[in-house]
Amino acid sequence: MVRQPLVLGAIGLSCIGIALGGINTTKPVKKVNYAEHVAPILNRSCVPCHRPNEVAPFSLIGYDNAKKWARMIAKVSDSRLMPPWKAEHGYGEFQDENRLTNSEIATLKAWVGTGAERGDKKKEPKLVLPASDWTLGQPDMIVSPSKAFKLDAEGDDVYRNFVIKTNSDQPIWVKAMDVHPGNRKVVHHVIVFVDNNGMSDKLAAKTTDGQEGYVSQGGGVGFLPSGALGGWAPGLRPIMNAQGTAFKVNPGARLVVQVHYHKSGKPEEDLTKVGLYVAKEPIDKEIHLAWIMNFGLNIPAGESDYKIARNYKVPTDVTLRFVLPHMHLLGRKMEAHVVLPDGSEKPLIKVNDWDFNWQLMYAYKEPIKIPKGSTIVVNAQYDNSANNLRNPNSPPKRVTWGEQTTDEMFLLVAGYTRD
Repeated sequence: MVRQPLVLGAIGLSCIGIALGGINTTKPVKKVNYAEHVAPILNRSCVPCHRPNEVAPFSLIGYDNAKKWARMIAKVSDSRLMPPWKAEHGYGEFQDENRLTNSEIATLKAWVGTGAERGDKKKEPKLVLPASDWTLGQPDMIVSPSKAFKLDAEGDDVYRNFVIKTNSDQPIWVKAMDVHPGNRKVVHHVIVFVDNNGMSDKLAAKTTDGQEGYVSQGGGVGFLPSGALGGWAPGLRPIMNAQGTAFKVNPGARLVVQVHYHKSGKPEEDLTKVGLYVAKEPIDKEIHLAWIMNFGLNIPAGESDYKIARNYKVPTDVTLRFVLPHMHLLGRKMEAHVVLPDGSEKPLIKVNDWDFNWQLMYAYKEPIKIPKGSTIVVNAQYDNSANNLRNPNSPPKRVTWGEQTTDEMFLLVAGYTRD
């Protein structure tokens, strides 16, 4: 996951901008303009992130903003760096696949060749933005610590667990969850766990630093949680789960909002908020999360093609609904498929160009039935050489599993319902 997503994103795009001379702008494919041809593409595939208070470092709302970035838009779309959709097309079928067609990429390049003409302003499509700062609209519930957490300037990353009482005498069925990091410079990622037994209260009561919550080690919350609602990482956008499915929060349960902080070099404050969208319809299936991990990561210094795998035996009939791959800075590829009891295989996901700036959740167009006795196979590849520009260590050193940004992880989160 990214240490400073907005800063790193801006630096990365600026570097790309230096090399924009490679675009052929002298022979446009066709006569195009912003109003009729370009605006529909940008509004659909770019503006959801490239707008105020979102993860992208600049806005692409409206003609003036689009024209300012026209050459860069053409360059990063032609290289398929943007939009940031990392799952390989055809290896699993996903909802809202945010990929541009070859024709759309050609249109953006041709637009640069016209001098980024606007066309008839009256023909520009109306842009419909969310009614609130929350991607899915105003949440039914917003939970957060009561005051900002104060983070020291330097030192190791911090896993702070904020304990929040739900105060409900009825089960809460959560259809979707969104996270608003209070300070994106230091919030590395967020996971929301469920505690039905009050264990988190006992740990928080032992805190002596005068701030809310408690610190845990190893990436966990210090006890075996009752479940989880999911999380947030740079680039991750919330989804509304299918009709009749939701996460369950029992009456009286605690939500443990774990925020992974990476220090910025100066004192910082953060007040992260979590928005919950509650089901309005009857729920037939409870969503669970499987965490398919391999703690055996041991990547030698200088190794450019380190491979490791994990097999997960499915204990009961399930329906797989979404997956979320996760690695750190050395990760290059991750692939998962399922081997069915009859020996046949189904693809689940393949990422051939892992980018820690974009941690995406991939929801299937059609949920995948996986019978008991099947095996989910996850393969990953890492580059710990000096040639990996994302390598945080210079010179490279041996890297193993760990919670620090400079450590590594092997994780596939799978959302499923039991059949």
